[in-house]
Amino acid sequence: MSKPVTLATPATAAPHDPYDADRPLMLRCGCGQDHAPSEHGQATIHNEDDLSRNFVEATLMKALFPVDSVRRGFLKAVGANTARAAIASLLPVGALQAMAQERGPLEKKDLKLGFIAITCASPLIMAEPLGFYKKEGLNVQLNKTAGWALIRDKMINKEHDASHFLSPMPLAMTMGLGSNQVNMNVATIQNTNGQAITLHVKHKDKRDPKQWKGFKLAVPFEYSMHNFLLRYYLAENGINPDTDVQIRVTPPPEMVANLRAGNIDGFLGPDPFNQRAVYDEVGFIHILSKEIWDGHPCCAFGVSDEFIKQNPNTFAALYRAILTASFMASQAKDRELIARVIAPTQYLNQPEAVLTQVLTGKFADGLGNIRNVPDRANFDPVPWQSMAVWMLTQMKRWGYIKGDVNYKQIAEKVFLLTEAKKQMALAGWTPPEGAYKKFTVMGKVFDPAKPEDYVKSFAINKIAA
Repeated sequence: MSKPVTLATPATAAPHDPYDADRPLMLRCGCGQDHAPSEHGQATIHNEDDLSRNFVEATLMKALFPVDSVRRGFLKAVGANTARAAIASLLPVGALQAMAQERGPLEKKDLKLGFIAITCASPLIMAEPLGFYKKEGLNVQLNKTAGWALIRDKMINKEHDASHFLSPMPLAMTMGLGSNQVNMNVATIQNTNGQAITLHVKHKDKRDPKQWKGFKLAVPFEYSMHNFLLRYYLAENGINPDTDVQIRVTPPPEMVANLRAGNIDGFLGPDPFNQRAVYDEVGFIHILSKEIWDGHPCCAFGVSDEFIKQNPNTFAALYRAILTASFMASQAKDRELIARVIAPTQYLNQPEAVLTQVLTGKFADGLGNIRNVPDRANFDPVPWQSMAVWMLTQMKRWGYIKGDVNYKQIAEKVFLLTEAKKQMALAGWTPPEGAYKKFTVMGKVFDPAKPEDYVKSFAINKIAA
């Protein structure tokens, strides 16, 4: 049996913060005063496991409330027991403690992660200011990057250790499409939904896509869900995306400016730029991407094969930090906090009000309506391999892939579902079953077991042309 551990505060210590991870830990007494429970004859902490668990709680409290005065004010207002229950509801503390005991030595502690300043990257970004990377022993430098081609090139050139990706990008890179071939992986999906088709305010009378012939529409990258969803939506409405409209690649931060200048008629892009167009009164939200495919993947957290092989323990630590952030981001109750955390200049550099509308789903649509769509943006991290197969079918449909495609082999190589399930289980969450989940896109069920039949089923595609 483990030797009992009694926690005490040195006589010379300043008034004690019951959740101060930088000093010897003392739990706040049930009477509400800042002294040890043992001073009232209450139970001491009996073993090292209790000490470890309470240290994890203390570390998480400091991460969530880094300003001492704010943290102490919160504790005074709600009490330590309520605070502890709140932490337990947010994160599986016991599982995190167990994971901490299983960690191997980190091969690399200083990491550079690339990101684009969009809400899709919320888990990867918020893990830094909230201390999730630091808790894993990682010193992470977040590098804001101008566009997706640059994200790709910096990963190929090893300027970034891991990155925020568009989820089709690792598939394309692994296949050598649009760049030199490099084996890249999707470790988690960063976000689901969270995109929209936004049109210039002058087109409020053109709500029917059949009226869009001749439009110039922007997407952030060729190998993006934005491109594939826009093409799908247009084609289902009888518009050939290759002949009836112009689709231009435009970096997300430049979309609103191009809309304002009249260079484009609209875009299918990431938030916060759909909401920013409404906020700036230059655009309106025509349709949310979740209305095209509810639960669709968008961005991903990715790493190369080489990084995983050379740094397995570091990769696992990075995985834990991202999953912890993803779990928090998936909780509706934390969305306003997250908007506040990611708004500053070094991250998204956007008005907090814009981010709050996106993340809470209560928003103005630019058409005079206030809409309430709680899952406008979501953060389910599971990299379903059926999602990868769907992306590959669209690459084949629109001519990005020539010839035969081994859909299953590529999906299982790039989308690390087995590793994701393992890390989710270690974190105390119940992993989903299966790998090839079926889903519905604009009323049509996608069967990942029959990808070629799916590709050939569309009236508008390049294969039939």
